[in-house]
Amino acid sequence: MALLTGVESFVQCIPELKEIIGSHWERLALNRDKVPLAPRWDVYAGMEANGELSFVTLRDEGRLVGYWITIVTPGLHYRTCLDANMDIWNVLPGYEMGARHLGRAMLNELKGRGVNRSFVGEKLHKPCGKLYRALGYEPVETTYSRWIG
Repeated sequence: MALLTGVESFVQCIPELKEIIGSHWERLALNRDKVPLAPRWDVYAGMEANGELSFVTLRDEGRLVGYWITIVTPGLHYRTCLDANMDIWNVLPGYEMGARHLGRAMLNELKGRGVNRSFVGEKLHKPCGKLYRALGYEPVETTYSRWIG
């Protein structure tokens, strides 16, 4: 196993993402019985075209085995602060040891883009706070969810 990270074009990786995103959805998504997986590929592509998307991959001998997607924009409340908000990250089962390597690669990408603050989140039913703390993050907020319709 030779794991390599890289900053890649999201649009060019869509075919590979389509092959593995379903398994991530099955492992992590809430309300799967009500909300089918239907990514808005065109919105992601537009964000990438606008320079607002950061996409870092984890590969094993060329095969996509993980990815980290972050949205990079100035803060809505703090125009002078460039924020990075994690959209989603995933490593395939059997490649969990690559998560820290992937996270560090994303942090390096964000630093290179001049990002001031990075925000990440975890599902409480699949915690990953230990990884985030190892990457230097501190817990700052709790988000609640409720299915209403």
